[in-house]
Amino acid sequence: MATFIVPDPVPSATEDAERLRKACQGWGTDEKAIISVLAHRTAAQRSLIRQLYQQLYGEDLIKLVQSELSGPFERAVSQWILEPYDREAVMANVAIVQKEIDFRVIVEIAASRSSSELLKIKQAYLARYNRSLEEDVAALSSGDFRKLLVGLVSSYRYEGREVELNLAKSEAKMLKDAIEGKAWSDEDLIRIFTTRSKAQLKATVNKYNDDYNTFLTKDLKENPDDKFLYALRAVIKSIYDPHKYFAKVLRQAIHQKGTDEDALTRVIVTRAEFDLKEIQEEFFKRNSVTVDEAIGKVTSGDYKDFILALLGTGNY
Repeated sequence: MATFIVPDPVPSATEDAERLRKACQGWGTDEKAIISVLAHRTAAQRSLIRQLYQQLYGEDLIKLVQSELSGPFERAVSQWILEPYDREAVMANVAIVQKEIDFRVIVEIAASRSSSELLKIKQAYLARYNRSLEEDVAALSSGDFRKLLVGLVSSYRYEGREVELNLAKSEAKMLKDAIEGKAWSDEDLIRIFTTRSKAQLKATVNKYNDDYNTFLTKDLKENPDDKFLYALRAVIKSIYDPHKYFAKVLRQAIHQKGTDEDALTRVIVTRAEFDLKEIQEEFFKRNSVTVDEAIGKVTSGDYKDFILALLGTGNY
């Protein structure tokens, strides 16, 4: 469920474009006006505002934002303006081209989205960069990570609810054998994680937990510092309980030494129109504090106001 508040009635896209233009003219930028418009419009409304802004003033709204704002506030607003699938394509590219690939972003995009959503993200990636997401992941990752990440972004999982319990039992045994042998990149393990439907993988995880009186994610935590094992756990958690997974990403972003604004922004802007309400509820359940209260303590200024507006609790 979405969290941000859309006014009723909504001003016309032309009015919004004119207000944004005015906010960026003269001495200084009216950041509050930018927040009051963009943080309270749906993806379709923001897209129309961007189109009309280009038509009226001959300038891309995102380029305007990038020239007028700075820091995490600029990045959050720029990401928010983008079409949802294009946004995640950009996020994927940024994660891939870093000195060390940010596998968390690729796992989240590939594992938490439906197959049809992932396909649209890959189409947006191809349109923007003239290369496939699979091609770039393969070229810029290596070893076990390449096997896992390429498998994830290449997959088109069956989205139905049908589950084969005998298959879940046999594949739970395969996973147990691989883990006991510390064969973390075992071919069957990678295949199960990257190709099975979400319903089937959940059944396999449940069978593993029941048959071996432990938790699969716990058995994949032999070395907490092992990034590949972290990635495997992230795949399971993103598929098994995405609300719980993203609540944990928020908690880690907020409580680590120095707030991780990139992770914080990524969760808020990608889930605000989808399931951020449920993530907020899970966060409160596990931390006994609301997301907006926690974020309010570690952020400041216009960035804080924008993020809180997307959470539906800001003053703008």
